[in-house]
Amino acid sequence: MTLVDVSQISAALFITGAIFILLFFGLLSLGVLKMFQLKYRQGWFSFIGAVVSGAAFGIILNTWFV
Repeated sequence: MTLVDVSQISAALFITGAIFILLFFGLLSLGVLKMFQLKYRQGWFSFIGAVVSGAAFGIILNTWFV
């Protein structure tokens, strides 16, 4: 194993990634929780929100950081 140099990552990229990771996985886990509670409509909306936030993250990365 080698060390990874992360000194080239900007603070804006790190914060953007952290926010979207928390948003994506939060919505995903909320969707699973709602499915277990048999609230299927709310669960599917959470899953759709997770997909939309993932797509928005991809677009923002492609627009601002590439």
